[in-house]
Amino acid sequence: MRLIAYLLPRIAAALITILGVSVLVFLALRLIPGGYADILLGPFVTPEARATIAERYGLDQPVVLQYFHWLVSLLQGDFGVSMVTRKPVLDEFLRRAPVTIELAMIALVVALSFGLPLGIASGTAGRSRGGVARFIGAIGASVPDVVLGSVLIFVFSVWSLWLRVGGYVPFSEDPVGNLRVMLLPGLTLSVFGVALVLRTTRDAVMRVMTEGYITAAVARGERPRDIIRLHVLRNASIPVVTVVTTYFGFLLSGAVVVEVLFSIPGIGLYTFSGLLNRDYAIVQAGVLLAAVVFITINMLADVLYAAIDPRVGAGAKR
Repeated sequence: MRLIAYLLPRIAAALITILGVSVLVFLALRLIPGGYADILLGPFVTPEARATIAERYGLDQPVVLQYFHWLVSLLQGDFGVSMVTRKPVLDEFLRRAPVTIELAMIALVVALSFGLPLGIASGTAGRSRGGVARFIGAIGASVPDVVLGSVLIFVFSVWSLWLRVGGYVPFSEDPVGNLRVMLLPGLTLSVFGVALVLRTTRDAVMRVMTEGYITAAVARGERPRDIIRLHVLRNASIPVVTVVTTYFGFLLSGAVVVEVLFSIPGIGLYTFSGLLNRDYAIVQAGVLLAAVVFITINMLADVLYAAIDPRVGAGAKR
């Protein structure tokens, strides 16, 4: 019951946020200069052609009515049909989702593999001996994905270093070929994650190391690795869980730049192409799906908080 009382307000806030996102993306698309007719016909578009296309896709109706029809369709599981390809948007999302999930998982695994050990080592070493980790964190947080990705594309295009730029291959067809293509974009996405996890872990560990129970454990003669395993990691885990879940939500819903840069046929590239073509159904569904994924992952993080520290869930009762 405590957990339910803890989650109910968050679920209500999440639903309101998703509804707000749907309204904003729907209105924003219609405020962007140029429509589908202008993209399709370019300078040869006529008022008659624009009116015909608007009537065909229901764009001549009042905006409120358009939004209502779209929302009702969404609730029925209908994401609409692409204006360009005439294919159902939901089918395209489902076909491309494994690519985006794989890219996100590669970036997350790399970020955790480097960020957690470096953060723990830096946090236990103290402020005077964590200079290397602080430098890595600063560099990783300050280099934009587009800059790092462009550098990697140049290097691996000029020199053959096993990893490959472009030419996506599904994992089911050629696992090795798939990894050769996906590792570079995954590494590009992971650099910021390494810095984020490293700095958060370091700060959390340093804060826990000053607590009285750590001093008591040292006085009892416990081994340093046992102190870290039994006392430090659990008590420092909540802020780390926060940033990891937020970062994973970002990877699943916001890896557009890297997918476009490396021509990875995921949901991000599909949504970006829809924006260029003013394909409303694709962009509306893509942005809303990104918001739902991000919010859902943060809801799962709330459940993890309560599992890691029962005081979080108990606070809802008070």
